[in-house]
Amino acid sequence: MADSLQTWTAHADPFTEVVASITDWDAQSPCDGWTARNVVDHVVDTEREFLTGQGFDLPNLDHSDPSARWRAHDAKVRELLAEPGVGDKTYDGHFGPTTVGETLSQFYGFDLLVHRWDLAASHGERALLTDPELDEIDSAVTGWGEHAYAPGIFARPVDVPTDADRQAEVLARTGRVDRVTTATR
Repeated sequence: MADSLQTWTAHADPFTEVVASITDWDAQSPCDGWTARNVVDHVVDTEREFLTGQGFDLPNLDHSDPSARWRAHDAKVRELLAEPGVGDKTYDGHFGPTTVGETLSQFYGFDLLVHRWDLAASHGERALLTDPELDEIDSAVTGWGEHAYAPGIFARPVDVPTDADRQAEVLARTGRVDRVTTATR
């Protein structure tokens, strides 16, 4: 499923750039109680859990270097999505019938967007999200409704100043406080 691989790549490449920039894996992320290392572990572990649950064999990964661990995992996901039929494999998801490709590119792609911001924020940086990425986050949070605020998902939305830019507004829906800039709408 070429579209799934393309969508995965569009989400994973910017995430990989931020992962490569991390200099302190013990830095606190905006996720309560999580370091930068914990964020990458979460991303890799949840995706691996999904893939093994769908019957895919995955190699063991070294936990000592989060950047290398992410790169090895990303390479395996790309390899899988390039195989005929993998992206089209159907299963019953939480919101009804779906495919492996749709889940990787939509749900886990969303995760890569939000956690890319978390990783950058752990180092005092502001990862800039594009308008289509913000549309994707906004649409997903709306679609999940109150499920988005179940324990372990997002914190409740936070208020932003009236002059907050769109990125700050959208991330606030996930309980994240973005460094706010003056609106440029």
